[in-house]
Amino acid sequence: MELTAGIIAGHLQGEVKGDPDVIVKGVARIEQGKPGTACFLANPKYEKYLYTTGASAVLVNRDFVPTGKVSATLIRVDDAYAAAAALLGLFASVKKKKGWEFPHSISRKASIGRKVYIGAHSYIGKRARIGNGAQIYPQVYIGEHVKIGAGTILYPGVKVYDDCTIGDNCIIHSNAVIGSDGFGFAPSADGTYRKIPQTGNVIIEDNVEIGANTVIDRATMGSTIIRSGVKLDNLIQIAHNVEVGENTVMAAQSGIAGSTRVGAGCMIGGQAGIVGHLTVAARTQVGAQAGVIGSVKQEGSILLGMPAFDHGQFMRAYAHFKKSGKKDL
Repeated sequence: MELTAGIIAGHLQGEVKGDPDVIVKGVARIEQGKPGTACFLANPKYEKYLYTTGASAVLVNRDFVPTGKVSATLIRVDDAYAAAAALLGLFASVKKKKGWEFPHSISRKASIGRKVYIGAHSYIGKRARIGNGAQIYPQVYIGEHVKIGAGTILYPGVKVYDDCTIGDNCIIHSNAVIGSDGFGFAPSADGTYRKIPQTGNVIIEDNVEIGANTVIDRATMGSTIIRSGVKLDNLIQIAHNVEVGENTVMAAQSGIAGSTRVGAGCMIGGQAGIVGHLTVAARTQVGAQAGVIGSVKQEGSILLGMPAFDHGQFMRAYAHFKKSGKKDL
C-alpha cells in the first residue's frame, strides 16, 4: 500500500508542511524512520529524533514548533498520537484475509455473513451467526448459538463457548477464552465441593479488544457483561457475573472476582485485584498490584496499595515507610 503525504493529511484532517507528494509505504518509530515510512511525534522526549530521522513524513501536533532543521514532510494534526493510531489502522485494513480455508467444520445450521474469512481447522457450531466481514483465524472454536458481530476478528486459538455474544468490530487475541465456567462450588459437610452449574453467558459489546490468554467466565445465571469500548490486556481474569463499564481499560495480569460492577472509564493497573460483590465508581484508577477489598463510591478516585486506599494518603504513608526502613538499616 502506498499513500502520499497529501492523502494521509486528508484522511487525518491535517495539513502538510513540505512535499505533499512524498510516498509513504508504512509506519515506523521516529528513531527508526527510513525513507518511505511515516512516524509521529507526541512525546517531547523524542523531539531530538525529528531532526535526524530518515522518515519521509512525520505527524506532529498543530501547535508544535521545530527548534532545528527538519528534512521530513510534516503533517500537522490535532492529536499526533490519535492520528498515528488512525494511520496504523489505515495500513492494517489492507491486511485482512479473505476466503475459506480447508479443512474446517461449519454446521449447516450456522449463518455466515458476506466477506467472512474462515481459517483452517476452525469450528463453527449449530445456529451460530457470524457477521459480515468477520475474521475467523485458524483453530478458532465457536460454540452453538454464538453471535459474532460484523468486522470482528478472532485470532488463532480463540474459544467462544455456547450462547455467548460478541459485538461488532471487536478484536480478540490468540487463546482467549470467552464463556468458560465461572468458579462456582458449594462446600459439602464431608469437605468436598459440589459444582454449581453455570447456566448464563458472556455478552461483549461493540469495539472491545481482548488480549491473548485472557479469560472471561460465563455467569452463573444471567450474563457477564463487557461494555462497549473496553480494552483488556493479556492474561486477565474476569469472573462470573462481572460487569465492566464502557471504555474501561485493564492492564495485564489484573483480575476481577465474581459479581463485581466496574464503572465506565476506569483504569486498572497491572496485577491489580478487585474482590467480589463490589461496586467501583466510574473513572476510578487502580494502581499496579493494588488490591481493592471494598466498594469505591466516589467517581474519579485514585487508589494505591494493598489494601488499596486514596493515593494521597498512600504517598504520605509511604514517606513514613521509607524513613522507618532507613532507621532499621
